[in-house]
Order: sequence, then structure tokens, then C-alpha cells
Amino acid sequence: MFRKINRSDAGPQPVSLTVEGKTITASSEDTVAAALLAAGYEYIRTTPVSRAKRAPFCLMGICFDCLVEIDGIPNQKACQNYVREGMRINLQQKAGKLVP
Repeated sequence: MFRKINRSDAGPQPVSLTVEGKTITASSEDTVAAALLAAGYEYIRTTPVSRAKRAPFCLMGICFDCLVEIDGIPNQKACQNYVREGMRINLQQKAGKLVP
């Protein structure tokens, strides 16, 4: 049986973040990918060429299917970033711009 593992002694705290202009609540111990999936997002980016919808796949940072824009920075792996209060997330449409 699977269950969530708490990473802190204080336990998870509710965190508010904005996704595509909509406020959602997540656990402070969730990754961005987990928060988006729990909030009902079926896909979180589209591919550059065919605009195919993509969702988190490996959830451990190997693939690039969970790329999102976090606080204005594109190409962030949703499965490798933990949510934090006030975080702004946009679903990545097509190719994200490269940031130096």
C-alpha cells in the first residue's frame, strides 16, 4: 500500500500558489507536478512541433515532459521543484524561451 511520506517533523502546511492566474492550495511537501496533478490538470505543457499535450511521466527528473514556467522562468521541471507560498506557475506552451 502506498502512502504519502512527510518530509518534516512539523508536518505538511497548506500553501497557496497561482496556476495560470487561478489560485490553488497544495501541501508544503508537494512537488509542483504533484500539486498540478492533484488540482486536476491533465496536462502541463504542449510540445513545440505538434502541440501535443504532455503530462508528468517519470516524476524523478529524467524526462522533460513536466516542463513549466515558474515565477517567470521557463523550462523548469515540475517534478524537481517543491511548491512554496506565492509561487506563480504557467503551463508551458510550445518551446520555452532560453534564459541566460
